[in-house]
Amino acid sequence: MTNICQWWKQQLFNLLAAVAFYTSITIPKVDTFDFRYVARFAPQVGLIIGGILGLLDAVLNYLGMPPLTRSAVVVVVWIAITGGLHLDGVMDTADGLAVGESSRRLEVMADSATGAFGAMAAIALLLLKIAALADIKENRWLILMVACGWGRWGQQLAIACYPYLKPTGKGAFHKAAISSYKYLLPGLLLLVGLSGIQILLNKQHLFALIMAVAGSAIATLTGAWFNRQLGGHTGDTYGAVVEWTEALLLCVLTTLP
Repeated sequence: MTNICQWWKQQLFNLLAAVAFYTSITIPKVDTFDFRYVARFAPQVGLIIGGILGLLDAVLNYLGMPPLTRSAVVVVVWIAITGGLHLDGVMDTADGLAVGESSRRLEVMADSATGAFGAMAAIALLLLKIAALADIKENRWLILMVACGWGRWGQQLAIACYPYLKPTGKGAFHKAAISSYKYLLPGLLLLVGLSGIQILLNKQHLFALIMAVAGSAIATLTGAWFNRQLGGHTGDTYGAVVEWTEALLLCVLTTLP
């Protein structure tokens, strides 16, 4: 019994460490946490972020804020909660992919200065998120959680499946943490179960199925595409997988009744 309690306590500390690492949320005594395993809890952090955004959206809707303005506010807060961590990866990745010489791409991605292609990629992504979210009228809280969750499961999948292209960096200990495909299973089951809530709430079996299939497919294909372009992944592309999976999934869900 003591061992079980100790195990659950350690998992809680690891989750809090993941929240501190992936978000700008203040966690007490953060300097005492072990950050080596934060990648294992990325989908759970996504659900927390999505839950916060869903609650904000519900409050703004109660106050009478129109859908487009509400969506823009939610996306801005979305960036603030993550500290722009993943959006920075989108910009750096876009700048790197814009370079014709493949041997220079990692060098360009490591440059902290944002180029024209990085800025355009960020603008395009934010426009997609705001427009798609504005077109989604019902169960926005659930869809925000699903999008944030699948985005980070896609990051886990990219970590597990593809080589890490740098000898050091933040992504290096992510690769060590996801050393087996078994670490993908908790997030996958959690997200599929979350889609099942749609069945319980509204008996919309098809919508729930498409939400799960589209989320997993987009998360998988996004990571595979970046791997094809670069021959592997970096910390920047992990962030790009998160952001593009979120944006593309929101776009897909706007097509459903």
